[in-house]
Amino acid sequence: MPSKNVTLRFDENLYNKYRDYCKRKGWLISRQFEIMMEEQMKEDEKNAK
Repeated sequence: MPSKNVTLRFDENLYNKYRDYCKRKGWLISRQFEIMMEEQMKEDEKNAK
């Protein structure tokens, strides 16, 4: 599946804390955003029924 580069704006302190959190867990920040988007869309589909 092709990937897409995007530019996002975040509170710097929040981003740094989350980046460190992901690093400790061995996670990729970009994958965490993908998971969050997938879960939100699944939830929306479930609520639409």
